[in-house]
Amino acid sequence: MKNIKILVSGTVAYDQIMNFPGYFKDNILPDKIHVLNVSFYVPKSQVSFGGTAGNIAYNLALLGTKPTILANVGSNFSDYKKWLVKNKIDISEIKIVKDKNTATAYIITDQADNQITAFQPGAIVQSYKLNQKILTKDSLAILAPDNVVNFVSLAKIYRQKKIDYIFDPGQQVAALSGSQIKSILVGAKVFISNDYELSLALKKTGWSLKQLVGQVEILVTTLGAQGSVIYNQGKKIIIPPAKPKNTCDPTGAGDAYRAGLIYSLVNNWPLEKVGRFAGLISVYTVEKYGTQTHRFSWADLNKRYRQNFNQSL
Repeated sequence: MKNIKILVSGTVAYDQIMNFPGYFKDNILPDKIHVLNVSFYVPKSQVSFGGTAGNIAYNLALLGTKPTILANVGSNFSDYKKWLVKNKIDISEIKIVKDKNTATAYIITDQADNQITAFQPGAIVQSYKLNQKILTKDSLAILAPDNVVNFVSLAKIYRQKKIDYIFDPGQQVAALSGSQIKSILVGAKVFISNDYELSLALKKTGWSLKQLVGQVEILVTTLGAQGSVIYNQGKKIIIPPAKPKNTCDPTGAGDAYRAGLIYSLVNNWPLEKVGRFAGLISVYTVEKYGTQTHRFSWADLNKRYRQNFNQSL
């Protein structure tokens, strides 16, 4: 593992995770959307440590790195703080906003792994003030879903300091304007999204896929159970999925994928291996209820990589 400082900005949040033992599509009538009034029965719920930055950092720590989280949290951060310290994650750049609570996500998942989320931002409404003294030329940053102001300000600083960064807007692509997306993309090393978010980004910018691909070194599109696609230097690389042992809870799978992506990029692996490894990391959280409840060893990663792809890591 190369000695590169990994900076993870995004959310640190408590996740209230709930499973609906049915399908949203059977309870939402398209012709009655304008008068929508539904209730979903959830037999259990669980509070987990989550948030985009928290989840990515957790998986990176499992891989043996010590990522630095850049995020605002609230006065009720103490339990989460103990958890991050226990897992050897650098919390020195986490800022506590005393008059706010830590962000909370309320997530309902149906039997088709569709999700409805309500997000209470708490401390995230306040923009993050980056300590630029921590930046070094040997840094790799990821801009994970966050306050829109942070996306723009951090990207600007990374460009000025010539820091490689990954742009990962996630569901926040809906909150970004086309001009904001363009400004962040110009200078990004990687743009990663799922196929829906990619389509929305293209619509907002007015760019074609070819134009967007031309803006970044690497474009990654995740496709859930169908794997992912990586574009690089005019090449389209189809990445097959890794197979989970079960599909207990998909929450956090995308964040785990990003951790695998970061780790393998830092180690300069071939992009086909980058995508396969990232997909493998993502299945571990699918198999457990919650986003930071899984664990893995390198021996297990090697075994499952061979089982899925008939190759050794």
